[in-house]
Amino acid sequence: MNPYNPYTQHASAVPVRADSSAFLRKVYAYMAGGLFATGVTATVVASSESLVNIILGNRIVFYGLLIAQVGMVLAFSKVVERLSTGAAAAFFFAYAVLNGVTLSILFMVYTSSSIASTFFVTAGTFGAISAYGYATKRDLSGVGNFAMMGLIGLIIASIVNIFLNSPMIYWLTTFIGVIVFTGLTAYDTQKLKQFAASTSPDQHSKVALQGALMLYLDFINLFLYLLRIFGRRR
Repeated sequence: MNPYNPYTQHASAVPVRADSSAFLRKVYAYMAGGLFATGVTATVVASSESLVNIILGNRIVFYGLLIAQVGMVLAFSKVVERLSTGAAAAFFFAYAVLNGVTLSILFMVYTSSSIASTFFVTAGTFGAISAYGYATKRDLSGVGNFAMMGLIGLIIASIVNIFLNSPMIYWLTTFIGVIVFTGLTAYDTQKLKQFAASTSPDQHSKVALQGALMLYLDFINLFLYLLRIFGRRR
């Protein structure tokens, strides 16, 4: 999920500077690199029987990796200011690789062709919504607040359904998840655009890494929910 929000300034309160597009290009470059690292790692792990047995065949190892991922996301926004740009980038890509390890389980559940096609559907959806978030003059703070409330409800419903195993709740959370992360994508893009105006260019690299993690999480979660809809199970 997207459990942290390092940006506290109201989006509409900051004028847009001309260099915001350059800042966002840096954000997207980091995000794309993270997605590439995740995809390569997931493919490599899924294609190795020994790695699958070590990582996915042992529940303690697998859930330990999941807990480590959550810890890294929560820690990133707190430690990034104390790290050099290189160390912050290494932290981000280490998380992306670790995420790829756990996401390799998708290849055990869904066919490779449906994973690939859903990825492209997600990329198109994400690109269109992010472009809207960048171009619109409308303040999306209300959308962001609504999406965050929906995210909290989504987490609670998903935890409850672990015990209930209800198909109705499963599909309800699936479609709500698509809506929530679509809204967060637009809101986070606008927030990053406006945030670029309140930081000096020499701070952009670290802030871009924070923004890249934010959009990376939006993309991954949108992909996972769309995969529930379009994925073809083995």
